[in-house]
Amino acid sequence: MNYNKKVTEYIDRASDEQIVILETLRKLIHESAMGVSEEMKWNMPVFAKTKDFAYLRFAKNHITLGFYNINKIKDPDNLLEGEGNTLKHIKIKSEKDIKQKIISEWLKQITS
Repeated sequence: MNYNKKVTEYIDRASDEQIVILETLRKLIHESAMGVSEEMKWNMPVFAKTKDFAYLRFAKNHITLGFYNINKIKDPDNLLEGEGNTLKHIKIKSEKDIKQKIISEWLKQITS
């Protein structure tokens, strides 16, 4: 996996519980979409293949996993939040909130 040092430094500034969530999501992104690059943009980790497709951000009480170009994602359970036409996200408050199978499928959809 191609980890960026600046992304690691960003993750390391989160709380211990949030670091576990961020690292789990980071690994899931790399495993679900081969050939991913990551860099810091807009003060947050952004993941790309040929184009940006996802980002991570931590806040006081949750982690945000956001997706660009969401028209490729099938979300029949309406788990994604946001009003935009090209950007939506989910908020994750604990490790048990990570729906790995669904997130992995979304990542495959958005990067194919």
